[in-house]
Amino acid sequence: MKKIGASLSAAALACLLASSTPQFAQVVHRAPQKSHAYTPESSLPQPPNARGQIMANTHLRILLPSATQRHFGAAAVQPNELPPFAGYLFETPASLACVYSLVKSTVRGCNPNATTANPTGGSHAIAIVDAFDDPTAASDLAVFSAQFGLPPADLTVVYAQGAEPAVGPSAGWEIEEALDTQWAHAMAPNAKLYLVEAANNSFTNLFGAVIVASNLVAGAGGGEVSMSWGSGEEFAGEASLDSFFTAPGVVYVASSGDAPGVQYPSASPNVISAGGTTISRDLNTGNLILENAWQDAGSGVSQVEPRPKFQNGVSYLVGNGRGTPDLAFDSNPNTGVWVFDTNTFDGTGWFIVGGTSVAAPSLAGIINAAGGFRASSAAENQEIYSRFGRGFNDILYGNCGPNISDFSLPGYDLCTGVGSVHGLEGK
Repeated sequence: MKKIGASLSAAALACLLASSTPQFAQVVHRAPQKSHAYTPESSLPQPPNARGQIMANTHLRILLPSATQRHFGAAAVQPNELPPFAGYLFETPASLACVYSLVKSTVRGCNPNATTANPTGGSHAIAIVDAFDDPTAASDLAVFSAQFGLPPADLTVVYAQGAEPAVGPSAGWEIEEALDTQWAHAMAPNAKLYLVEAANNSFTNLFGAVIVASNLVAGAGGGEVSMSWGSGEEFAGEASLDSFFTAPGVVYVASSGDAPGVQYPSASPNVISAGGTTISRDLNTGNLILENAWQDAGSGVSQVEPRPKFQNGVSYLVGNGRGTPDLAFDSNPNTGVWVFDTNTFDGTGWFIVGGTSVAAPSLAGIINAAGGFRASSAAENQEIYSRFGRGFNDILYGNCGPNISDFSLPGYDLCTGVGSVHGLEGK
């Protein structure tokens, strides 16, 4: 276990970034014209390793600005709550706090280039479970916090198997860890953060890390464990792993995946399954038009896990199986979020990241900031499902699922669950 200070002085930040210049001309209310979504190696389905162990993949996608550039470069930190590069319509902590009514904002349409009211609150702890080591997690979080005017984070990095893990074979897990810590902190800036690093991405080591994370959160008085990874379900012994998500006073949040179908641990009845949406904005004004389903978000009905009690009211859709997701958050990489990362993917810079890997830590932060601190994920889900139309945005447009056969519907649906969050009520 090691403690890393998560704040840098203004002088240190200036030294780190002074020599860097933006690599892209500012564009008014436009995305880069040749951008495309990229799936890093860490997010590709992983076969079992030589010992037959199940291997997890991350649930992230990266929006590449062009065929040759992988990020937006670095820029001098401007702690004004606005994006590091003006004019783009990618999401900031303040813009999503506005979209999801987490703050009172006077900015019509929640334009990221004008919205400056950040989320507040958070207490106790959020533990993020990931694989491999991200050696710059703390310093990257400090740059992110400084840029967006967030308070310095209280971050502790813990090695779940005792020894410092190796850096991953690709930089995907590093950017995953940057995303997870930055956006959990963005949504609950006063919560204590733990980054629990497993030795590798085997379920054996990741679930060992879940035990460590659970003990840390319980010891802090309760909170959340965020897991932005998974594997396709229907493997031997799947249901037996559900017991890993039962520590008293801990709520578990798992991303639902970035392809049609069901992932585990998202399918566990003992987690909050975090699905994905798309934020549609007017290119001329930057204003929010609507939120709709993200077509690639993982979703569906488990073929292994039975329907939990909290989904009895939606049995007309899920039948006798556990339906995923439970609720949703912006995840489309084309409407993605800013993440700062110093890694081997392509040097130091600001990335636009999507995937339901955005949803899990963000929703864990929102649940933390709501302050309910319920005894279990089932209790949290019971609260969520009992509040149709209260505290949630009902997503009415879009489709998803295998053969894109599921549609957004009034109330619960298999694309976005009960919908996206609207304020802190019912969380």
